[in-house]
Amino acid sequence: MYIVTAEEMYKVDRETISTIGLDGKILMENAGREASKEIEKRLTGKEKIVILVGSGNNGGDGFVIARVLSEAGYQVKTIQVAPDEKITGDAAYHREVYRQFGGQVERYDADSIETVLQGADVIIDAMLGIGVSGALRGDILTVTSQVNKQNAYVISIDIPSGLPADEGSSDFQAIEADVTIMIGAVKQSAVCQNTSSYYGEWIVADIGFPEKLFQTHTQKCLWTSSRFQESFPEREVNSHKGNHGRGLIIGGSDPMPGSILMTTKAALRTGSGLLTTASVRNVISMIAGNNPEAMYIATPETDGNIAGIDHIDLSGFDAVAVGIGLGRKEETAKGIFPALLPFEGPVIIDADGLYHLKSYLTDFGSRQAPLILTPHPGELAALMDISVPELLMEPFRYSAAFAKRYHCYLVLKGKHTIITSPDGNQAVESSGNPGLAKGGSGDVLTGMILAMVMQSESIFAGITNACFLHGKSADLLVQEKHSEQDLLAGDVIQGIPEAIRTFS
Repeated sequence: MYIVTAEEMYKVDRETISTIGLDGKILMENAGREASKEIEKRLTGKEKIVILVGSGNNGGDGFVIARVLSEAGYQVKTIQVAPDEKITGDAAYHREVYRQFGGQVERYDADSIETVLQGADVIIDAMLGIGVSGALRGDILTVTSQVNKQNAYVISIDIPSGLPADEGSSDFQAIEADVTIMIGAVKQSAVCQNTSSYYGEWIVADIGFPEKLFQTHTQKCLWTSSRFQESFPEREVNSHKGNHGRGLIIGGSDPMPGSILMTTKAALRTGSGLLTTASVRNVISMIAGNNPEAMYIATPETDGNIAGIDHIDLSGFDAVAVGIGLGRKEETAKGIFPALLPFEGPVIIDADGLYHLKSYLTDFGSRQAPLILTPHPGELAALMDISVPELLMEPFRYSAAFAKRYHCYLVLKGKHTIITSPDGNQAVESSGNPGLAKGGSGDVLTGMILAMVMQSESIFAGITNACFLHGKSADLLVQEKHSEQDLLAGDVIQGIPEAIRTFS
């Protein structure tokens, strides 16, 4: 499932018609029929339905939906919220077909629209598509305001009218939908924090766009169960522990022993073949009994914090995770980060490691081996010297620019986690629930990423599959035995086996 900007979607649409040869009228028919199937799943047959149609392809989809639902016996009232001269091309064709089937199209009337909408059980919004820019005006603004006041169930087609398809906009008025049926691909604003709520629940309708065109025109995808199943590593019958990665976790301090405990547990539970945790002696004594499957290296220390790792032979490891529970003393970073620079395997940096990273970022970005960073928005904003609102307004653009500049894999954590590769490929992982908004969730994810990166042929797939499992574990636990309030990071670790069994 692909994620597109408005321009990318236009390119796919144009080439499907001009190069592939699939007529626009057929695409519009497909869109209306597929949307109608999704709409009917949410109806009982007794609802009074008002369909608001505008100009352009979105309005054309609305005319097809009106015809299909009317033919199926539903009570449909179709309101054209655009002057006749604006209904052209394929949309005009499908309006005429609808009329030939006996359908009636009523013109928008400012004096009666409020009454019409108040009488609706379901409002289908097919007024504006992905080409909208700037603030709404005139009749569309009036109707949008009226729709948002109603108690009706609102279904938007492709995108809530008035909402920008792309990231980066804050000045808009838009329909607040209960459900949005997107056509062909996920629109970028559906997975951005400041716009995603307007979509409500969303579904993507496949109407026949060729996959090769999406592969040509976008580097963004939604990470789904099918992508997970295709890329999740399978174990060979004759495999042994050395085949599944020798990982090293560096972190922990006297004040924060729990974080590295969870990272260690999560890495083991996600399939790490051999795992070593390096920390101060007090931390090791506290966590070793809970993780007998791991090995441990005691580090030099100062006031309960790691003082150096020069005594560790890094050549014996396939990947390193660093930063969890590390503390924020500058001396700690000086004892660790320079020693990691020559390491030839993937380095994953999280938590306090990200706090220390700024001074070493250029050096780590110059390494040939993979660098994986897992910040939440506040941490990435600090690394980029921008504000959190600036970052969240354009998370895709900022993530791609940072990943390319520092040649790193970037995991921008959130409800819609954005994973970006150094070459600009981006995946969004949207599983999980508010129960993950607790201390320790990120520590668990770091351990899972470490394990998956060591087992996967693709670094990008390994990272994204770890994010997928992390969220799915939380979702299954909330469905079966926990609430979002009582779910703990440690519970997520215990849920990993069920998540793997369910989706692999």
